[in-house]
Amino acid sequence: MKDPRWLLGFRSDVYSQTGEDGVIAKVLATLPKADRWCVEFGAWDGEYLSNVCNLIDNQGYAGVLIEGSATKFQELRKRYAANSKVTPLNKMVGFGKEDNLDEILKGTPIPLDFDFLSIDIDGNDYHVWKAVSRYRPKVVCIEFNPTVPTEVRWVQPADARLNRGASLLALVELAKKKAYELVCVLPWNAIFVRGEYFPLFEISDNRPKSLRADLTAVTYFFSGYDGAILLAGAQRLPWHGLEFREADLQILPRMLRRYPLDYSWAQQRLFWLFKQFTGLRTHTRRLFRLFWRLAGLRKRARNIRDGRS
Repeated sequence: MKDPRWLLGFRSDVYSQTGEDGVIAKVLATLPKADRWCVEFGAWDGEYLSNVCNLIDNQGYAGVLIEGSATKFQELRKRYAANSKVTPLNKMVGFGKEDNLDEILKGTPIPLDFDFLSIDIDGNDYHVWKAVSRYRPKVVCIEFNPTVPTEVRWVQPADARLNRGASLLALVELAKKKAYELVCVLPWNAIFVRGEYFPLFEISDNRPKSLRADLTAVTYFFSGYDGAILLAGAQRLPWHGLEFREADLQILPRMLRRYPLDYSWAQQRLFWLFKQFTGLRTHTRRLFRLFWRLAGLRKRARNIRDGRS
């Protein structure tokens, strides 16, 4: 058996962001057969940080490239205008009956077990992959939220308005349900192969904690015995370039940040008042949310009554 992270030794970038081009090429070269078809969404302009551009430009792959933005789609179509092996589509890939990947691909000549699928939509990646059932790509590269610790299972709600993503562990568990196995973890992307190909990679331990090497985006949040909120790790919002500090996140006022059994009588009284105030504030927020929800339902009922949708 090889070192579980042996594929990281093939990292290189032609168009990709953190070594994906080299790893993907090695993974595909390890498979016993290839049809040289790939799919990517969101494909952006077809080149910037793409995980398939290298396959199309330098390895003769045919591809279906899907981009939801009308502006970026025009750039995508222009880039591949002279390549008849590329099918650009201006669509939003979703997880419903009408907009899932199965429905979108059935109008293309791509085989059901095409070589490579790249999913990078900064949000509902988990849900769109979960919705794919008819097509069984041999290799899947999918983005995970790198700020989530490796041992945490977390998935954003299935809501196109949100851009929060899913944890690596959640994607690994989804992959196993779909009969895929993890073979490589890059800083932002996880690479899976269909279960029947996994033995070819000679990886004895493919647990996420064994394959994930880069934790630089993770912030660890914990508390002291005195109630202080403590941080370690990145302590920044990577997509916004903003740092945050422990001082910004404290729940208890400074005078109450002590071990509770060491509180003076005055501190005990203050802590009791603080808890009452905090509970009242939470209750008030809930009441306001309920009020606005009821107001929205009343408005909708009036619209229906008046014949408006």
